[in-house]
Amino acid sequence: MSGLWFTELHGKSSGITVKVKKVLRSIETKFQKLNVYETEDYGKMLTLDDLVMTTEKDEFIYHEMIVHVPLFSHPCPENVLIIGGGDGGTLREVLKHKTVKNVDMVEIDEEVVKASKDFFPNFAKAFDNPKANLIFDDGIEFVKNKSNIYDIIIVDSTDPINIGEGLFTTEFYTNCKNALKEKGILTNQSESPFHSSEWVKNIFSKLSKAFPIAKLYRAEVPTYPPGIWCFGYCSKSVEPSEHFQKRRFSEYNLKLKYYNEEIHFAAFALPNFVKELIAV
Repeated sequence: MSGLWFTELHGKSSGITVKVKKVLRSIETKFQKLNVYETEDYGKMLTLDDLVMTTEKDEFIYHEMIVHVPLFSHPCPENVLIIGGGDGGTLREVLKHKTVKNVDMVEIDEEVVKASKDFFPNFAKAFDNPKANLIFDDGIEFVKNKSNIYDIIIVDSTDPINIGEGLFTTEFYTNCKNALKEKGILTNQSESPFHSSEWVKNIFSKLSKAFPIAKLYRAEVPTYPPGIWCFGYCSKSVEPSEHFQKRRFSEYNLKLKYYNEEIHFAAFALPNFVKELIAV
């Protein structure tokens, strides 16, 4: 193949390869390697440590699913915490909910936010919203010793390696549970059940130990390995299938590209191999 190509390996002998028009940024931050590419098929693409985080073309799938599933399950989400999510896409979706009064967003790497502001204006516009409180800190430390504060916690993190590893522990999930109100809900990205099956199994096991209600749901994201991606849903008392806020969803009439009422329920229908993977 001629020209410049980016490849993310999903194992020793497979992965995704994307043709690159131009490298827009390539730096080593205090925490990780950050690259922004202009690609042929997916528009601008952000990678961290050579793993695809988001692209302009398919970002809406991930961001809509990690946000609207919990927020349309909660009876009245007002106070939200986002841990990670430095590109701003998750924040953008949260702010579409009129009930939300405050969003604390805790991102450890300021360079990710800078890259979003420079290259992803569709994401970065959310940072200027007066409801958003952007905090550059370690989310693991931030959530410690907090009690009964948040209605929703969304852990929009990198993979469970390097700086992201501590965001996938039973201790961290327990601290999140303590920081949630009685009807609070946590969602997180929970990896690929196909290429990262052990990660999915371990993440769900730890979520189940921390929360009385723990579910796994899924979405199809083309640039994530290998197109199927899992999310964790946890709560002290709110079942997603029983508490979908149908009236509020109808009143909002959001112009979404992926999430809808049918998807809200269908996303929790798991393939048999995933059911077997997380069976406890």
